[in-house]
Amino acid sequence: MKIRNYYLLIALFCLWGYSLSDAQTNKSIPERWSEEKAQQWYAQQPWYAGCDYIPATAINQIEMWSKESFDAKQIDKELTWAQGLGFNTMRVFLSSVVWQNDAQGFKSRIDQFLTICDKHGIRPMFVFFDDCWNEESHYGKQASPKPGIHNSGWVQDPSCSLRKDTTKLYPLLKKYVQDVVSTFGKDKRILMWDLYNEPGNRQHGCSSLPLLKNVFKWARACNPSQPLTAGIWYFDCPALNAFQLNNSDVISYHNYGDEKEHAEWIKFLQMMNRPLICTEYMARKKNSRFDNIMPLLKQNKIVAINWGFVSGKTNTIFAWDTPLPDVKEPDLWFHDIYRQDGTPFDQKEIDVIKSVTSSSN
Repeated sequence: MKIRNYYLLIALFCLWGYSLSDAQTNKSIPERWSEEKAQQWYAQQPWYAGCDYIPATAINQIEMWSKESFDAKQIDKELTWAQGLGFNTMRVFLSSVVWQNDAQGFKSRIDQFLTICDKHGIRPMFVFFDDCWNEESHYGKQASPKPGIHNSGWVQDPSCSLRKDTTKLYPLLKKYVQDVVSTFGKDKRILMWDLYNEPGNRQHGCSSLPLLKNVFKWARACNPSQPLTAGIWYFDCPALNAFQLNNSDVISYHNYGDEKEHAEWIKFLQMMNRPLICTEYMARKKNSRFDNIMPLLKQNKIVAINWGFVSGKTNTIFAWDTPLPDVKEPDLWFHDIYRQDGTPFDQKEIDVIKSVTSSSN
């Protein structure tokens, strides 16, 4: 999407305004936070930085949260490294598959994860749904990583086959969302709820809009103390963008461009007059790096969450569209910061991150 078209998009967002908001048409559901409430909440927060997090020992959301593979020791070790960088938040994907098969155990492990986070001064945000990568998922043992393939085992949530019968699916997903939000909706260890990752991805397009609308309605009905959001990331379905921007308490977004492009996004999103949360950035091959983007986000008091932390089963050191099945480690990592022994990909990046997180400005 060319920069000149952003003006038109923002104008459309503002014109459509609250007309798309379910909260405005159903008064039994609490309303979206006002701009004043959102800004007051944000003014009380420190500047947050962190990453999209999954332990190196998990290939996807299911493996992270299942009883047999939940790795509290590994998580504790990795979050010790995160604390050392000055990270104080993490963006973490949940799993409806694990909840459906073990709801109580799943919530117990969320609580355990939050306890580990709290130990390290980290307030995570949780993600419910996701339109990215593999179409189908299953409970139980997950596949091994495919060598050199970025996110070879990551799964969409819900599975695509389940989306064909929404009369059966939506009541299940409603129960899932409301069980989790009702359980943790007043928990001060949680920073916010990110309800849907990249709706419309993998050619779903505007077909993701009904689920997007519903997850906001389901979560909003629980009246959590934490803000709700869903990040914009592409512009091929303006109705999705409009709904996200007009129903999120705080505005979140993904940007993997360089500092010039990212600064343009910031300028236009600031027109929303709400706190800004960058929930994905940092792809070295795209010239989105710690040294050029993180200071920009800090300067504008935008939450800075990069994709990836410890190189592991997700294989996100490899680029989205550049499979390297015969390569153990690319010369230039796409995402991630540390190897599994705790050594960094680039010590200069570690110095940059610590410099930014430790500065008072």
